[in-house]
Amino acid sequence: MVKGIIAGLVAIVIAQILKVPLNALQTGKWNLKQIFGSGGMPSSHSAGVTSLATYVGLKLGARSLDFALSIIFGLIVMYDAQGIRKHAGETAIKVNDLEKRIDQLSGINKDEAHDKKSKQLKESLGHQPEEVLGGAILGFFVGLISYVSNRK
Repeated sequence: MVKGIIAGLVAIVIAQILKVPLNALQTGKWNLKQIFGSGGMPSSHSAGVTSLATYVGLKLGARSLDFALSIIFGLIVMYDAQGIRKHAGETAIKVNDLEKRIDQLSGINKDEAHDKKSKQLKESLGHQPEEVLGGAILGFFVGLISYVSNRK
C-alpha cells in the first residue's frame, strides 16, 4: 500500500503547485508562497484523501475494509476543510480587524498609544465547497492514473 500513500502525496503536491497559477488568474498576482499555504483552489487535503481512496478502491475493491476506512477518513477531512477550518479563517479575519476597530472607536492613535506587537492570525485556512470538489476531482484522476500505471 506504499503506492497508495505515494498517490496521495503526489496529489497533494500537484494541488499545492496548481494553487499558484489558479490564484494568479483570479488576482493577477503571482505568489509562490501559496505552494506552502493552506486554503485556496484546489484543496490539497481533498486531493490527497481522494487519491488514496481511489487507489485503494481500485486495488483492493470497494468492499474492502481499507477502502471503507479511506472513504470515512476522506469524508471527515473534506468536511473539516470546508466547515471547521473555513469558520476558523472567518474568525481570524474578525479578530485581526478587532484591534483596528477598538482604536477607531476609542479615538486613540495607535502609533502614539502603543506599538503593535501581536502577529496577525492566518486568515486563509479553509475551503469553499468548489475548492474541495476541485481537489476531489484532481485526487480521483491522480489515484486512477497511479493505479493504472502500477498494475501488474
